[in-house]
Amino acid sequence: MIYTSLPCSGQASTTGMMNKSILIPCLLSFLFLSPPSLADVGTAASYGPPYLPTACYGSDESQFPPNNLFAAAGDAIWDNDASCGRQYLVRCLSSATPGACTDGTVQVTVVDYAPSLVSAPSAVGATMVLSETAYGMISQSSANEINIEFTQV
Repeated sequence: MIYTSLPCSGQASTTGMMNKSILIPCLLSFLFLSPPSLADVGTAASYGPPYLPTACYGSDESQFPPNNLFAAAGDAIWDNDASCGRQYLVRCLSSATPGACTDGTVQVTVVDYAPSLVSAPSAVGATMVLSETAYGMISQSSANEINIEFTQV
């Protein structure tokens, strides 16, 4: 006899055949109870002034949001400068620095290209380099780099 466990039921079948009347509801519950994630994951670093000039808007100071919540796009999201002006919701997931993440999400606007920043970022090769203000809203400043979840809005 071959014993197999039927999905979602916790019961065993001695025939080795799955009961279709149990399989279909299990698959449907999986589809509706586990919505797909629409976020991407990557890394973030921080950078401070000077912020000008930027790859997106040059020396125009009006490019910066009044709340200083902006970012420079890394190669992964730069898209040949099409990312200029895009907005992202960013959340800290983890870091090599214990306790670095704080609760919350920050919305940032892309104003620059990370490899061409005037001031050096806290880590090289990040998906996104956040302004000091934005970085401080989702993590402790002692962490040079954090793992993030981000979604374009």
